[in-house]
Amino acid sequence: MSNSDRVIIFDTTLRDGEQSPGASMTGEEKLRIAKALERLRVDVIEAGFAIASPGDFAAVKAIADHIKDSTVCSLSRAVDADIDRAAEALAGANSGRIHTFIATSPIHMQYKLRMQPEQVIEQAVHAVKRARNQCADVEFSCEDAGRSEIDFLCRIIEAAIDAGATTINIPDTVGYAIPHQYAATIGELLQRVPNADKAVFSVHCHNDLGLAVANSLAAVVAGARQVECTINGLGERAGNAALEEIVMAIKTREDLLGVHTNIDTPHILSTSRMVSGITGFPVQPNKAIVGANAFAHESGIHQDGVLKHRETYEIMSAQSVGWHTNKMVMGKHSGRNAFRTRLDELGIVLAGEAELNAAFARFKDLADKKHEIFDEDLQALVSETLAAEAPEHFKLVTLEVASKTGEVPDAKVVISVAGIEHSARSAGSGPVDATFKALEQIARSEATLQLYSVNAITQGTDSQGEVTVRLEKGGRIVNGNGADTDILVASAKAYIDALNLMQMGLKAHPQVADV
Repeated sequence: MSNSDRVIIFDTTLRDGEQSPGASMTGEEKLRIAKALERLRVDVIEAGFAIASPGDFAAVKAIADHIKDSTVCSLSRAVDADIDRAAEALAGANSGRIHTFIATSPIHMQYKLRMQPEQVIEQAVHAVKRARNQCADVEFSCEDAGRSEIDFLCRIIEAAIDAGATTINIPDTVGYAIPHQYAATIGELLQRVPNADKAVFSVHCHNDLGLAVANSLAAVVAGARQVECTINGLGERAGNAALEEIVMAIKTREDLLGVHTNIDTPHILSTSRMVSGITGFPVQPNKAIVGANAFAHESGIHQDGVLKHRETYEIMSAQSVGWHTNKMVMGKHSGRNAFRTRLDELGIVLAGEAELNAAFARFKDLADKKHEIFDEDLQALVSETLAAEAPEHFKLVTLEVASKTGEVPDAKVVISVAGIEHSARSAGSGPVDATFKALEQIARSEATLQLYSVNAITQGTDSQGEVTVRLEKGGRIVNGNGADTDILVASAKAYIDALNLMQMGLKAHPQVADV
């Protein structure tokens, strides 16, 4: 196929994905995900919103400095300060892109921007020109294009391309579009905008009606050649189009769609697991492509058919997206080399021998508790190892919990606070409630618990439990994670992880833009 048949995959997990409530990531976590996306051969990585906070700027800069095979992008409003900050963050990029946007729907222009249409066009042109003076690759987005008037879209897009935009994004910002209608809009824009051939047309679909993937694919059929998506469909509100679904639909139905991507699909599953572990957003079992049941067959008729010929009930192979590509069983007798090799196969890159040694030590500790160590265990183990190497204001020392039928549960905790041990005891409605109350007696965070979630990382009664704790205070939301074969210990670890993130003063939740 020619380049005109290639669909550019633009991943915005680190920007729009982070806007999922509670999905804020540290700079180190963002860099880990960016490296996984690069290994996946994502074309464009939207690393963040550089002006949103010093932390976002540092993360975009670090990713721009380290990623060499993917284009690194920073979002900016159509504002001089935003554009200049984005350019500064991207200065070290091997290939950089500034992504600037302004709202184009009547409701946004009237109530949010409080600007006349001509003023919006003027500001868009100014922003694109300023960005183009600092970066050769400029993307312009018409925010809320799904509810914008087609005549106005034609005018502002033509002006943006004339000003130097190389990519034009037509986002369905609020998930309002229906596939045939969205495809018709893309087709009409490509036909009516005189200089449409001088830019790549892109789509960014939200999933409020569950149609993000369908709308994106309909747009590709209509001529769009870039799709903006996220790992596991993370994103604002109901999320974005899921990268894994877009890519595998294109690959599986190449006969019908007639396009392809550069994605190295066997790395899809490991990337999905990494993002899930870091964000604390578990993947539902029946999720397409990466869910635990995606290639499971319960029905006897289905099982018989698959055993006789896989394609009777499977339209793609599990191995093509990373399932069961390696039969190596990790356990207490596995050596350092086997451990390192498996991490490499999973796309997990550690900074050096010190991190490898720390992770291997945790692996051996876990192997004493579990007979078999699965890939999911390794993902959780490495995340916990890297988190432990960050400065810890709070650290769990011991936990004792008493829970008996007919009696009130009781928990005693000892934690280190800035190196000094403190203890507390509390009763609660359950053992987890008692543990959290005891922790709060010491921490006095005054944060509100928004979410407590437990998921088994693997099958079996010896599985590690992965716990997510979401705390909110003063508009800042943090997401703590903990894993252990003891659910109560995992719960305490997750709460303490959240407390440490709160202590670090991470930025407020990034509800600054929704493109």
